[in-house]
Amino acid sequence: MPVYTFRGTNRSGAVVSGERTAANKNELAAMLRREQVNVSKMSEKGREFNIPTFGTGVDAKELAVFTRQFSVMIDAGLPLVQCLEILANQQENKTFQKVLTGVRASVEGGATLSASLKIYDKVFDALYYNMVDAGETGGILDTILQRLATYIEKNVRLKRAVRSALIYPVAVIGIAVLVITLLLWKVVPIFVTLFNGLGAELPLPTRVVIGLSTFIGSWYGFIIFLAIAGSIGALAWWYKTPQGRLTIDTVVLKLPVLGMLMRKIAVARFTRTLGTLISSGVPILEGLDITARTAGNAVIERAIIATRKAVEAGRSLVDPLKESDVFPGMVTQMIGVGEQTGAMDAMLQKIADFYEDEVDVAVKDMLTLLEPMMILFLGVVVGGIVVSLYLPLFSLISKLAG
Repeated sequence: MPVYTFRGTNRSGAVVSGERTAANKNELAAMLRREQVNVSKMSEKGREFNIPTFGTGVDAKELAVFTRQFSVMIDAGLPLVQCLEILANQQENKTFQKVLTGVRASVEGGATLSASLKIYDKVFDALYYNMVDAGETGGILDTILQRLATYIEKNVRLKRAVRSALIYPVAVIGIAVLVITLLLWKVVPIFVTLFNGLGAELPLPTRVVIGLSTFIGSWYGFIIFLAIAGSIGALAWWYKTPQGRLTIDTVVLKLPVLGMLMRKIAVARFTRTLGTLISSGVPILEGLDITARTAGNAVIERAIIATRKAVEAGRSLVDPLKESDVFPGMVTQMIGVGEQTGAMDAMLQKIADFYEDEVDVAVKDMLTLLEPMMILFLGVVVGGIVVSLYLPLFSLISKLAG
C-alpha cells in the first residue's frame, strides 16, 4: 500500500504531521478523523512534485447542476449514499466523478456530508460545506441545497456579465494591435522598396509610418515588446501579493466607468453571499468571514473583515459598513432596516437582485458605447496607415497626368 504524508491540527489546535500507510486518501482521511486530526494537506510520498494537469477542474455550471439534482433526490427521500452514487455515475467530467466517489466513500465510512465535502475544498468552497453543515444540523439539507444551486447559478450569471464587459474591448484592442503590427512589419517595407525605386517624394504621414515600421522591424521593437510583456508579467506577480492586490483593486474601483461597474458587482456578490448564508442558519460572524474570503476584491474584503471585528465587539452590522465608505448609502440603509426588523436575509437578497439587474444594464450600456468607439479607433488607425502609404502614389499619378 502507498505511504502518505499529512499535515493538520489536533483537538487542542496544535499542528501535527507525519506519515501513514493507507489504500487511498479517503481511507487516510477517515483514519485521521477517528484520531480527531483536522487534515489541511495530504499527498502520496514520492509524488509530491508531479506536474499538474490543466483543464480538468469542475466548472461552476456543473456544480450548480449537481447541487440542483442532489436537492431533488434528497427531497424525494433517497438515501444520501445512493444519491451520491447515482450522481457520480452520470458525471461526464472524470475529475468531478472521482470527487463524488470519494465523498460517497467518506460518507459510507461514517463521516458527515459537510466533513466529506471539506476534504475536496478545491471543488466545494467554504461557503458550500458550511451551508451543508447548517442544513445537516437543522434537518433541511434539501432546502439548503436548493439555495446553494440558486446562489451558484446567479454567481455564474454575474461572472458572465463581468466577462462580457472585459472580453470585448480587450479582444478588439488585441486584434487591432496585431493588425497594425503586421501592416508595419510586413506590408510597409514592400511600399518602401516601391517608393525608393520610383524616387517619389514622401509626405510627412508616410515618413512617420515608415519610421514606425523601421522601429518595429529593428531590435528596438523586439526589446520594447519584451519590456511590455515583462511589465505585464511583473504586474500579474505583484497582484498576487497582498499589497499589490489591494493597490490594484483600489485603482480599479476608482476608474470612471469600469470602477462603478466593479463596485456594483462587489456589492451584489457580498449581499447575495451573506444573505444566502444567514438564511441557511450560518452564524453572522462565520458568514462575514466566508463572505470576506469570496469577495473578489481586496478593498471590499478589508471592509468586511473590519465589519466582522466590529460585530464581534458588540456593534451593529450597519455602522461599520457605513464607516468603510465602500458600500453605497442605499445599501447600508436597507441593511439597517433589515437589521431592525429582523429580516436581514430577505433584505440582503433584495439588494442583490437590484444590483445584479444594475450590473446587466451597466454592461449593456458600456458595450453599446464601446462598439462604435472601437470601430472608429480601428478605422482611423488602420485607415490612416493605408492612406499614408498611398499618398506618394497619388502624387506620382497626378504628376504623370500633368
